[in-house]
Amino acid sequence: MTERSVPALQPLPAARIGTTMLRPDTAIRAAALGALFVLALTTPGFTAHASLLSFINTAALVGCVAVGMTFITVSGNIMSFSLGTTTGATSLMFAALSGHGIALALLAAVLLAIVLNVVQGLVIGLFRANPIIVSIAALTLIEGAAEMWTGNAILYVSEGSLSFLKGKVAGIPVSGIVLLACVALGQAVLRYTQFGQNVVMVGSNFRAARAAGVKTWRTVTAAYGWAGFFTSIAAILIAARYDAGHIEYGAGYDYSAIAGVLVGGTAISGGQGSVLRSFVGVVVIAAISVILLLRGFATEYQHLFTGLVVLAAVLVQGRLRA
Repeated sequence: MTERSVPALQPLPAARIGTTMLRPDTAIRAAALGALFVLALTTPGFTAHASLLSFINTAALVGCVAVGMTFITVSGNIMSFSLGTTTGATSLMFAALSGHGIALALLAAVLLAIVLNVVQGLVIGLFRANPIIVSIAALTLIEGAAEMWTGNAILYVSEGSLSFLKGKVAGIPVSGIVLLACVALGQAVLRYTQFGQNVVMVGSNFRAARAAGVKTWRTVTAAYGWAGFFTSIAAILIAARYDAGHIEYGAGYDYSAIAGVLVGGTAISGGQGSVLRSFVGVVVIAAISVILLLRGFATEYQHLFTGLVVLAAVLVQGRLRA
């Protein structure tokens, strides 16, 4: 039996300003982006070539994970704490097989990340298990298995395997182009396919989706599968950056990704959001990190400020929904 088509959800009425319709949250985000833009331009060194390269590379790694996280959050499963560990494990898989050919290494890396997330999606979709608990359990299992396999060692990529990912096209780092491709693909899947409509429906109202004939467990499992796919792209970019793989290379990317998703405006309760919003959120988080670094703030202050930004985004989101 195929999944039935679900009518697209209609947006809530927005406040009218003159002849323009403007949502309150849109106005708040526009003002915040404007302030960030001014702050970036007034930060010494932000527009320097080295700073922009660092900005793009950071945004690319976090952004690919955030694209995958968007599918999980929109489906109503909040977030996954295992995507960072999955990124590290996938980089290990690629490094381990890079000496046997780039095609085999890429295929194995992508399949590993997808399988690790599909298993979690099946547990959550079939048994309605708590997604946070499942992701924490998966994090522990993946990390433990990776450390047993490698002895917590770094595995190096075969020389020259990923040199094409370190170059530039028209002055833009390839990693940035890869991110834009992931954003375009993720947005197309979530916005223009029946599966994407089902993800939104499941996240908005699980019972209504089931009553409408949506195979909810399939939708949730597929959402996690897509999250695994985009996470594998981040892992390959990480392996290219360090010419190696290690379980710790993905540490923190899940937190940064959910920060980008929430700052971008995707509803943490599910059913509302987009990959484009997450992309904007990731750009904001990456820009804040670079600005704070250039202004001489220590790492702990960068984490503190980023946390405050995420908290503010969640509070604004909750206030507007109240």
